[in-house]
Amino acid sequence: MTRARGWRLAVFLFILGFTLNLVGIVSHVVVSSLAKRWFATPLPGAFTTEWYAYSWREFQLDDVLTVTATVAVTVTALALLLGFPAAYVLARRGFPAKNAVLLLYFLPLLIPQMTYGIPLATSLYRYRIGGTIGGVILANLVPMLPLAIFVLLPFVEQISESLEWAARVHGAAPRQVFRRVVLPLALPGLLTAGLLVLVNTVANFELTFLLSGAGSQTLVVALYYAVFAAGMRPIYSVDAMAVIYMAIVLAILVAALRFVRPTQMVFRLGGK
Repeated sequence: MTRARGWRLAVFLFILGFTLNLVGIVSHVVVSSLAKRWFATPLPGAFTTEWYAYSWREFQLDDVLTVTATVAVTVTALALLLGFPAAYVLARRGFPAKNAVLLLYFLPLLIPQMTYGIPLATSLYRYRIGGTIGGVILANLVPMLPLAIFVLLPFVEQISESLEWAARVHGAAPRQVFRRVVLPLALPGLLTAGLLVLVNTVANFELTFLLSGAGSQTLVVALYYAVFAAGMRPIYSVDAMAVIYMAIVLAILVAALRFVRPTQMVFRLGGK
């Protein structure tokens, strides 16, 4: 009994410490983004929203957000368009090298992105694709397509094949079976995969950093340059940019959770 209480207390203290640390970091950035000046006092002496206008103008956030939205939406659409048929085939077909194929698909998720990002960037720059929005989309698609397959696979496995056979027995063509049976039943998986791919694409730094140019930076890369690039920038404007980034990701999550329940993201990794 004493040991059980000790474990519960340890878990409670860990959760409490993690929550306070997270809230403290986020609160510090938010308050700093609204500070007129903030040096050695617990709170700023005056507050202002001028740093948001400054960062929007200085960092050209309208163009950056347009690139971010273009890359994220395109990568998500392509990952679902290519990943769903692949997940369907892997779920429905058995062949001797299936485990090797699955390992090959998931390899970009298992190894650090820099290990294949640098050779990938070298190849794309050689063909003059690097530094463009197309190059950023192709680079992000490398890990996001396996992620979509990884999420969709158990959802497809849970769709009973007998439903497809029953539809065929009643005269449905393969296209009708896909459109009226498989697709509606797989919709929760598609929404879950789309949400995860979208958020991960917006937050993906390494590959986007290696492939982006002056006109193809996403928000996370622009935030990095705002912090570490040459030149003097007020830290308050960088914090304002960070708050904008956090607000966008949070808005995506809140909007997506209206259509996807968190329990749908818990999927089994085993077979049927």
